[in-house]
Amino acid sequence: MTDALDEHPLSLPDALRPWIADIESVSAEGELPKAFTHVPDTATKVVVRVEDTGRRDALVVGPRTRASYHAEAGKRVVSCVRMRLEPGTVGPLFGARAADLVGQVVPLGELPTGTARRLAAELIDLAPDEMPAHLAKLLPSRPAPAADRSRALLLRAAVDALSTRPGRTASQVQDVARELAVSERQLRNLFAEGVGLSPKHYVRIDRVRHVLHHATQAPWAELAATTGYYDQSHMTHDFRTLMGVPPRSFFTGRLPRARPCQAFSRG
Repeated sequence: MTDALDEHPLSLPDALRPWIADIESVSAEGELPKAFTHVPDTATKVVVRVEDTGRRDALVVGPRTRASYHAEAGKRVVSCVRMRLEPGTVGPLFGARAADLVGQVVPLGELPTGTARRLAAELIDLAPDEMPAHLAKLLPSRPAPAADRSRALLLRAAVDALSTRPGRTASQVQDVARELAVSERQLRNLFAEGVGLSPKHYVRIDRVRHVLHHATQAPWAELAATTGYYDQSHMTHDFRTLMGVPPRSFFTGRLPRARPCQAFSRG
């Protein structure tokens, strides 16, 4: 059978933008790859899955600091909805520090807030297209205190400055701290609580993800320069550290990247 996946973003109501960066629905009709790669990811996500048995569950997936390689086994997930959370929202929504979720896949209903338990109970019974409107009714009903809103805005400004974009390399951590009028220690604490990673680790993962997305568009040396590395050897070192293999080896013999539904298996 051929690999037949329907992947499409769901419309994000304005009321959800303080909480959720994007929502994607994925369904699988054909055979998925038997082996796949989980690439590093800086985001915390909520994932609602449906298995081929009809079983549904809702999970929170923490940041992933290094790639891992897997063979598909066990139950087959036929669809999922993935919600990528904005930095700084894990605490207000779920009562957890992002740092405590790094490398973890946790049932949503096991997190300590009423919001987490209510979402776990209600989202699994909704069709994908119904989820954004339902979330818009629930999440804005929990306005953050002014101090938390201020910290969230500060964190997101730092995340934006430290992120690599097409045509723009990330700023240096010390420069971002100075521009935001905080110490580097305060910035590290802010990232640990709201992102789960140190600022420098965030930058390394974000750069490697940029390389993964743009590797076919430019020679290695040019890609290294436009991504903010000192040189190609610096890029190769970071890529090998996070992906386990150098770029050329990964792109000539790599396993398929994990599909959104595959990426959130607990076992």
